[in-house]
Amino acid sequence: MLPLVLASASPRRRDLLRQIGITPDAILAADLDETPHPGEAPRALAARLAASKAAAVAPQRPDALVLAADTVVAVGRRILPKADSDADIRRCLQLLSGRRHRVLTGLCLRHPDGRTARRLVETVVRFKRLAPAEIEAYLACGEGLGKAGGYAIQGRAEQFVLWLGGSYSNVVGLPLAETAQLLDGFGYPLWPQSWL
Repeated sequence: MLPLVLASASPRRRDLLRQIGITPDAILAADLDETPHPGEAPRALAARLAASKAAAVAPQRPDALVLAADTVVAVGRRILPKADSDADIRRCLQLLSGRRHRVLTGLCLRHPDGRTARRLVETVVRFKRLAPAEIEAYLACGEGLGKAGGYAIQGRAEQFVLWLGGSYSNVVGLPLAETAQLLDGFGYPLWPQSWL
């Protein structure tokens, strides 16, 4: 069995993989500039960053499958940031309040022989209208820092969600069904032999 390297420092992605019984052999984060190119669409950004992360990490572990992902939150063509401050979180939540938005995750799996498999997964999420006090209370809990779109659905922000269409795990940071399909396509065992 080939070793698996997760090209991400995200503890959420590692935890999601563990939910389906997969523990990466190594975690190597790619240090990339994630700034969108001028005029770059959200789908294109998610796909490009996932492929770039896999390409950056693969030379460090030429013996391994390298799994990379990047998640982008968008309202229309507007790409929301990974929130680095309370001001970022506040702006994101004000924009998301009472609206639908898209969560897009690009996946890229590289095989040591050079083959690459890619997917782009989209989930649509609708937030209720948020009162200013709810936004301030969410800021105080600190969950939105470092998160695309300024919120973590797996925490207190789940109470804001009126409707979700698509993969829930995608909104957390890694669409598990599609990830499992990519790994299975390259022969990575998803189930212990004793279960088959």
